[in-house]
Amino acid sequence: MGEAFADPDRVFAALADARRRELLELLAGRAGASAGGLAALLPVSRQAVAQHLAVLEEARLVTRRKAGRKVLFTVRPEGLMATAGWLAARAAAWEAQQIPPDQAKDTRL
Repeated sequence: MGEAFADPDRVFAALADARRRELLELLAGRAGASAGGLAALLPVSRQAVAQHLAVLEEARLVTRRKAGRKVLFTVRPEGLMATAGWLAARAAAWEAQQIPPDQAKDTRL
């Protein structure tokens, strides 16, 4: 993993899926979990969970580590925080550009 920060496009794409958001919630309360362990908690196969985890890892929202024969996944809060920071900066910039309604002119395009 070369980049330090998550790409907002990948984060948004990863978070667009409800199952992946559910996996993040499940992982948030654990020190690490395997795809099989997570699949046991959900109505989907281990393979489906593994595919979702791969997307989350590519978006830098989870990380994997070997623990014996198992691969354990954990949440990477900094991936989400980087995107949240980007959103906050955009919101602040857009808010600063807003013209109060009483000063706005009709600018039909």
